[in-house]
Amino acid sequence: MASQRLLFLFILFSAISFRSFPGSALAGLPGSWELLVANAGIASMHTAVTRFNTVVLLDRTDIGPSRKLLPKGRCRRDPNDPVLKSDCYAHSAILDLATNAIRPLMILTDTWCSSGQFLPDGSLIQTGGGRDGFRKFRRFEPCGPAGSCDWDELDDVELSNGRWYATNQILPDGSVIIVGGRGANTVEFFPPKKGAVSFPFLAAAEDKQMDNLYPYIHLLPDGNLFIFANDKAVSYDYKAHKVVRNYPPLEGGPRNYPSAGSSAMLALTDTYSTAVIVVCGGARYGAFIEKSTDSPAHGSCGRILATSADPRWEMEDMPFGRIMGDMVILPTGDVLIINGAEAGTQGFEMASSPCLYPLLYRPDQPAGLRFMTLNPGTVPRLYHSTANLLPDGRVLIAGSNPHYFYKFNAEFPTELRIEAFSPEYLSPDRANIRPVLEEAPTKVRYGEAFSVRMSVTLPVVGIVEVNLNSAPFATHSFSQGQRLVKLGVTAPVLEDNGRYHIGCTAPPSPVVAPPGYYMAFAVNQGVPSIARWIQLTK
Repeated sequence: MASQRLLFLFILFSAISFRSFPGSALAGLPGSWELLVANAGIASMHTAVTRFNTVVLLDRTDIGPSRKLLPKGRCRRDPNDPVLKSDCYAHSAILDLATNAIRPLMILTDTWCSSGQFLPDGSLIQTGGGRDGFRKFRRFEPCGPAGSCDWDELDDVELSNGRWYATNQILPDGSVIIVGGRGANTVEFFPPKKGAVSFPFLAAAEDKQMDNLYPYIHLLPDGNLFIFANDKAVSYDYKAHKVVRNYPPLEGGPRNYPSAGSSAMLALTDTYSTAVIVVCGGARYGAFIEKSTDSPAHGSCGRILATSADPRWEMEDMPFGRIMGDMVILPTGDVLIINGAEAGTQGFEMASSPCLYPLLYRPDQPAGLRFMTLNPGTVPRLYHSTANLLPDGRVLIAGSNPHYFYKFNAEFPTELRIEAFSPEYLSPDRANIRPVLEEAPTKVRYGEAFSVRMSVTLPVVGIVEVNLNSAPFATHSFSQGQRLVKLGVTAPVLEDNGRYHIGCTAPPSPVVAPPGYYMAFAVNQGVPSIARWIQLTK
C-alpha cells in the first residue's frame, strides 16, 4: 500500500512539474522531434503511409483556399461549394519521405470527416464525407515519388447510406466493412454487396452528443469484430450480422467522437488466439453540448482481454487527462500516445490546454508502471491532427485545424507544419544495436516459412523479433486498420559474411493479418530496423 501511495505521489509531482517548466528544460526526457516540412500547404485531416514510402495527406474540399495551388489549368468546379465555385487549390497532397517534397493531388468531392482503408493490392479506398462526398467511393493507387498517380472518383458505385464520421476495417477476404456514421446506424461493404444492413448496437450507443461516431473497430483473431461506441462494446459477427457478445461498459463516460478518446489493439503474438484492446482518454460528458472549452479531460484507460471467457475492463490512469490523442503501435509492441488537449472536446474551437507531452504505453509492464512521459513537442496538435508510423520507425505528426476554415491568426492556428517524433529506440546511443534488415521477400503466403537476413554492429544477444505493422488510415484520433503481428522466428544464426539468418513463419491465416502490404521490422533488443514492405497473400 505504501509503495502505491509513493507511486501516486511521484506521478502527481511529475505532472505538476511538467506543467511548470518549458519543453527545453525537459530535454532529458526520451524521444526527439524534427521539422520535416515547414509548409505542407494543407492541414492533413486524414493521413496514410503507402508502400512506396510516400504519405497521402487529405483535407476537406469545401474549406476555401488552402496554401497549395493545383498545377496550372487544373481546378475543381462546383457551383454548390459554399466558398469557391472554381477552386484551383489543392486539398490533398503526397509527401515523399526521401526528399520531403510535396506534390499536390486533385480531389473532386468533399472528404470532410470521411474514412479509409488500404486494400490487398495496396490501393487506398476512401469513403464518404460531407456534402457531395456523402455517398462517394474514391480510390488512390499509389506510385513511386516520380509517378503521377492521383485520386480516382469511382462514379460506377456509391455508398448505400451516406457516411460521415464512419470507420472502415479490412476483412480477411480482402473486402472492407464500413461501419456507422452520422445518422447511419448500419454497416455495408466495399466492394458493394447487398446494400446497407441495420446495426442496432450503434443506435443503442447514440446519445445527445452522438458519441457513437467514428466507432473503434478491431478484427479479432476469432474472425469477429470488436466494435466500441460511446462506452459500450460488442463482438460482432459481420457475416451473420449479429452480436455474439456484449462486453461490460467502460466506466468514465463516452470515448468516441466527439468525446475524443482513442483505441488500439495490442500486438498479436504466439498462438494469435488472444486479443487485448486498450481505450484511453476522453472528454467529460456534456462538454460538447455545452461547448465547454475548459472542461478537464479525463485520463483513464480501460484494458480488456477481448477473447477471454469472462472479459473485464482493467482501469488505470495516464499522467495527463487527454482528448484527441492518437495511439500509434510501434514496431516493438509499445504504444505511443501523442497529440491532443487536456481540456474541452472534439470539434471546431472546442478544446484548450494542448497536451504537448507524448506518452509511451508499455503493455508488458504491471499496472501503474505502464506509462512513460516523453519529450514534449512545441506545436499544439488539436482537432484534425494525425499520427502515423513511418518505415524508419519515426512517427509522422501532421495536421491540426480547430477552425471551420483556415485561420492563422488564432491562439491555436491552422497548422501546416509536418513533424516527425523519434522514440527513444532511435537515440544515438542505441545505433550499434539497431539492426539492418538486408534481405526479405516481397511477398509471402499465409503459414509460409521464409527467411530474412540482417546485420548489426554489436553481436546479437537473444531473439530478434520480426514484426509486421499495417499501414492504417489515421483520422480523428483513431487509426483505422492498425495492426501489429509478431511472427514466429528462429534464433538468429551468424553467417560467414557477418550477417544473421532468421527463420520466420508468416501468420497462419488472414484472420490474424488481413491480406495486404505490411511494414516488416527486425527488432533487436527493443530497437527496430528500417522496415521492408512485405505483401501478405493467400
